[in-house]
Amino acid sequence: MSSDSNDGASALNALWSKPARAALTLAALIGAAYVIPGAEKVRLLTPRVQSERAAPAASDSASAPVGEARLVDETDDRPEMAIPDKVTVASTAPGLPDLPPEVETKAPPRPIEDPSGHALDAFFAMLMRAERKEPRAIARIVHYGDSLLAVDLVTGTLRRQLQTRFGDAGHGYMPIANPWPGYFHNDVWRKASTDWSVSRVVGPFAPDGLYGLGGVTFIGRSRAAWSKFGTAKKGTIGLSASKFAVQYLANPDGGSFEVVIDGGRVESVDTHADSPAIAERVFDVPDGPHEFEFRVVKAPVRAFGAWLERDVPGVVLDSIGIQGGRLRFLDQQDDAHWAQTLRMRNPSLVVFEFGLNEAADDFAYPMDRYKQTSIAVLRQVRAALPNASCLVIAPNDTAVKRGTSVQSRGVMPSLVRVQRESAFEVGCAFFDTFEAMGGPGSMATWVLRGLGQQDLTHPTTVGADVIGEWIYRALMDKYRAYREGGGVTPAASTRALSPAAPAASAP
Repeated sequence: MSSDSNDGASALNALWSKPARAALTLAALIGAAYVIPGAEKVRLLTPRVQSERAAPAASDSASAPVGEARLVDETDDRPEMAIPDKVTVASTAPGLPDLPPEVETKAPPRPIEDPSGHALDAFFAMLMRAERKEPRAIARIVHYGDSLLAVDLVTGTLRRQLQTRFGDAGHGYMPIANPWPGYFHNDVWRKASTDWSVSRVVGPFAPDGLYGLGGVTFIGRSRAAWSKFGTAKKGTIGLSASKFAVQYLANPDGGSFEVVIDGGRVESVDTHADSPAIAERVFDVPDGPHEFEFRVVKAPVRAFGAWLERDVPGVVLDSIGIQGGRLRFLDQQDDAHWAQTLRMRNPSLVVFEFGLNEAADDFAYPMDRYKQTSIAVLRQVRAALPNASCLVIAPNDTAVKRGTSVQSRGVMPSLVRVQRESAFEVGCAFFDTFEAMGGPGSMATWVLRGLGQQDLTHPTTVGADVIGEWIYRALMDKYRAYREGGGVTPAASTRALSPAAPAASAP
């Protein structure tokens, strides 16, 4: 028998070996869960939120090479991922555990904690101006977080509620394209080609540490690189814009791009400059529905993101979700560059909602080190935005399956405690999602009731909507006290709330 025949027989034998057959059978069973109706509960992956992959837990930064990744999927409109206009929590059914009444009523089980009594003053002052419909009274929020925000969950609900009450001043900031598969924003229209290379604060890293506001940077090396943004085509939020802006890197190798407005007006931008610096080009349009196309004309073009706003009083919320992100990874960025990007957005409030990946790190990343790096990042932002408010939001409960039981990760109470201490040390307010949802063991109940996903880490769309409502209503409880006090928040106790005795929500 020839050598080629021997090689073929060996390959065939390997294919039908016991390990190979077992792997093929497992793959077939996993695949069947995605095509058989009713098999959703046994799916190992979810279209809602991708599972987190923990970076080496003992490291202060993500472990990844310097370089770029090519985008896998086109950025496309995904209406099936949007939060429904009305989200309803299923009522109690026989055999299922009861939920606290605050879940169905969405009344916050805990208040926002602020021992200083002033951590949210700047934000509330701008909300009061927006509520009075003062000109140019826009309360901008930059909301950082992990994979939950990468699909605009929690932030989507929070944005809708705030804009419904105080005014829709625009959708806010978005990356040039989807930095990860499954990335999504509610109440806006987005498309982009795959002809972009991306570097991220979770890797692969940009060698210069320049990532813009969103922790991601894109390079278009041909005219095939394009992105499109537009106002929402249905619903009640995000239907209008009067300003569109692109943030990019002006640099010695910079090429040029065009912005096409509503398929007609064309504006050209040259990105060449003597030295690297973040730049922003703003385009004014009549307030109303619009579409904007951003396309490379002369490569290369390095861009960060775009934003939509309106010249009306109200709220803008930038949802900055970083897949696999941890709070300390924000320090991957060049300090001066990040400070400049924050100042360009001029937010009244900066929010940090991390912890799902830190929980997966468990105690392998020491809690004292976690506190140290958290405080360093929070102080960096406070230094860049000394007049802005600051809020830290604890993660929801996360759990693991051990045998036949589901148990909360043991690190959760320590993680939340350190987050609270870090927030208070730098003058930020704090909201305890972990205790609000029920504390240790609550994720198991949430999964059974359709509020938590099968990965025991992420809430479902319904669960995330509950959390977003809690944060909104807890903010409004504080805001009501601030407004009734004539623009002064009542002094708070310096003692942190005890998990065993949550405070009641204000009526």
